[in-house]
Amino acid sequence: MSVPLSSSSSRPATRGQVFSWALFDFAHTAFYVLILTVGYPLYFKEIVVGSGGQGDFLWGSAFSISMCIVALFSPVLGAVSDYGAGKKRFLGIFTALCVLATASLFFVHAGMIFAGMALLILSNIGFEAGLVFYDAFLLEITTARSYGRVSGYGFALGYVGSLASLAVVYPLYAGGFGLDNLFNVRLSFPIAAAFFFVFGIPLFLFLPDKQRTASLKLDFILIGFARLRTTYQQFPRFRNVARFLISYFIYIDGVNTIIIFSSIFAMETLKMGVSEIVVYFAMVQTSAIFGAVLFGILSDHTGHKRTLSITLLLWLSIVIIAYFIQDKSMFYGVGVLAGLALGSSQSTSRGLMSIITPQEKRTEFFGFYSFFGKASAIIGPFVFGFVSSYFNQRLAILSIGLLLLTGLILLQRVEERPTENSPSTP
Repeated sequence: MSVPLSSSSSRPATRGQVFSWALFDFAHTAFYVLILTVGYPLYFKEIVVGSGGQGDFLWGSAFSISMCIVALFSPVLGAVSDYGAGKKRFLGIFTALCVLATASLFFVHAGMIFAGMALLILSNIGFEAGLVFYDAFLLEITTARSYGRVSGYGFALGYVGSLASLAVVYPLYAGGFGLDNLFNVRLSFPIAAAFFFVFGIPLFLFLPDKQRTASLKLDFILIGFARLRTTYQQFPRFRNVARFLISYFIYIDGVNTIIIFSSIFAMETLKMGVSEIVVYFAMVQTSAIFGAVLFGILSDHTGHKRTLSITLLLWLSIVIIAYFIQDKSMFYGVGVLAGLALGSSQSTSRGLMSIITPQEKRTEFFGFYSFFGKASAIIGPFVFGFVSSYFNQRLAILSIGLLLLTGLILLQRVEERPTENSPSTP
């Protein structure tokens, strides 16, 4: 049995091809959970930076810089790929950058702040820029009525990958961040890189990449900027997409900020140990599997917008509870809720964007989607790091609630309907 491609394709995507696409989610979440969420944030703050008190600020700054760079280039990358440069080619280049920079984190030791920040910036550029092309494949492997479901399956398999990578490195983290265990902690970074590399291979082997032109002797940068300018000029015709992207810009800022500071918050404010934090994130990823699948199915039946609104209300509840929580054992319950919200907010946002995006500008508009997601992450982590370093983490996390509430209000102006196809641009 096969899964239909979008209406613009003449060939169906087989179940194996859809699985190879979803398996890439399984692959790259090892980087996401070990480098951005659990292992490297704690190692960077506790070992690389040390007790100087600027760990949160430096971590947030490095992440913001990487997202700023990706934000500047993601619309152009999307436009270039949409013209015909080939999504798999660019996805391969950025995946290789992420894998190599991540593996190199093994050589970062105490006091190597610049190297630690530079490699994080490079690895996250590779990770986030690659997602521009990965997300755009969604419109080619399924139909509009199944965007939410297939997107949810991808995220669910990604959370399985998170659990698998956490299980592999748990023995390495069991000894904490003592001097006699730092080699084991650093070893987890090339393990994350290997996980990404090995399980990312099937996408490049089995998923076809449609190209509009066979010629590669083109100035793709100029083409990308030209198409980007044309899209910007036509953007008033796509007001509904613009409304969603503004809402997404604000609420995903809150979500991203919560994710990258959650382990630091757990260790510093709630005094959780490394092993406890790994168990906590295993619970988050487990509930995220169910959140991605269940809310993905729900969004196909009741609508992406309504499902996303429920998710943002859940995130608001999590922020309020986290502000008041004192007992770290209660934080595990917050983790379950956070997992449900995480799985839903990511997959449902991608599904809603797929629904309202005009097909002939799909990769280019996903470039804007990536741009707004990346650009938002410039602000939130920087502000959180500043407030946390100079005031306290509870006040910093409470400010995230304002972003989530604003994004929820703006989301209500979005109409969940397919955008009219516009004439193709040259």
